Amino acid sequence: MNDTSSVTAQPYFFCGIGGSGMLPLAQIVKGLGGEVAGSDRSFDQGRTPEKFAALEAQGFTLFPQDGSGITSGEQVLIASAAIEDTVPEIAKSKELGCERLTRAELLARLFNDAPQSLAVGGTSGKSTTTAMLGWIMEATGNAPTIMNGAVMKNFVSKERPYASAVVGDGGTFVSEVDESDGSIALYHPSVALLLNVSLDHKSMEELRELFGNFLSAADRGVVNADDVEAFRLVAHANEPLTFGIDNSCAALGIAEGSIADGPTKQAALVVDRRDGSEHALRLAMPGRHNLSNALAAIAAANAAGVPVADAVAALADFKGLARRFDIVGTSASGITVIDDFGHNPEKARATLKTLKSHEGRVIAFFQPHGYGPLRQMGHELAETFAEELDDTDLTLLCDPVYFGGTVDRSVGSERIIDMIHAAGGKALHINTREGCGDFIVQNAKAGDRVVVMGARDDTLTEFAEDLLARL
Repeated sequence: MNDTSSVTAQPYFFCGIGGSGMLPLAQIVKGLGGEVAGSDRSFDQGRTPEKFAALEAQGFTLFPQDGSGITSGEQVLIASAAIEDTVPEIAKSKELGCERLTRAELLARLFNDAPQSLAVGGTSGKSTTTAMLGWIMEATGNAPTIMNGAVMKNFVSKERPYASAVVGDGGTFVSEVDESDGSIALYHPSVALLLNVSLDHKSMEELRELFGNFLSAADRGVVNADDVEAFRLVAHANEPLTFGIDNSCAALGIAEGSIADGPTKQAALVVDRRDGSEHALRLAMPGRHNLSNALAAIAAANAAGVPVADAVAALADFKGLARRFDIVGTSASGITVIDDFGHNPEKARATLKTLKSHEGRVIAFFQPHGYGPLRQMGHELAETFAEELDDTDLTLLCDPVYFGGTVDRSVGSERIIDMIHAAGGKALHINTREGCGDFIVQNAKAGDRVVVMGARDDTLTEFAEDLLARL
């Protein structure tokens, strides 16, 4: 970095250090020479012990979530703005006068310090595209620091099984940026990549303003010409570079008729309309949305000075993300198990569309990641399963994840099942995840694809692996 010594001079304490957003940031701060400790409710409850063992092996000091880790006013507390003041760490840090930052505030400080910074924004596809862009920068010798919300398989090692972050040499910083909490406004990127703009956490008016400002804050803006809402914002971009599969106005596109899509991989011809050159792209992941993400990463890398040909070549070795259409394996009896993070309607739809573009029945198991989210987007979720799957397929839901607390549990998975039935789909509710697993093992047959879907629960991967072993 230019000068991260100012950022890493103080000791840091991460409240919720095991979270998908906190963990990579803690790894980056430590990798830059900062002193890092943390606590996590999951650590106290004995959940995912291997994750916390890996953190301790990397030199992180872990404390119970009882305030005992906060011992000095010098410490900077990193905590979500949503964390209640009743949490012991928050109370203790207030008492000692510690500085408190959100994850996004600390990330933005590190990101804005980098000589070259690449930010990936949009309402879906950020994690995959960030991993692709990070891998292109790594493969072309840029040694990037990468901040992602998902484990990037290209960077996983025995020492770092949870590689959702990479610490580079400080010259280039690649990060996904979040619009849902408005923190996207904190970043001033060299290159701002805008994937799409669709209704998620905020109104369309708010999103247009946030993403428009995101593009205008950057030296260069890279915009998806296939997404109507994103393309409308291209006027806000400095030195814009556009990409798109369908929109022939885009500077970077796909040659007509060149897409060959298989169940586990695909190929296409990338065309650079600025010079007419064509480049053969191979991707070890299926789905049109992933082809669009690849094109986005190629365009952003190019805006940062990487030749298109080099960016395209790098993606042939891209291994994908853990829990993003992650093919766990195929059983001897010909049943394939896929582990997937699909937890909102848009992500679930992309996964189901990819599955349905190839032969075979789909058994979709969905574990809701809480009662609140289920109430908020249950209707759209039910529509997604009913519309994308047909009467040969089956959707299975267990009860939502419940980690304690005062949340209203009156509306559960049964309501979603009723809505799927009402929309003409086939669905079944079995209370426990284990019960769903038993049902799948008894009913799956050769040629079926079983997809395990849900968020915020690392044990879903173990569930998927166990299913494959039993099948």
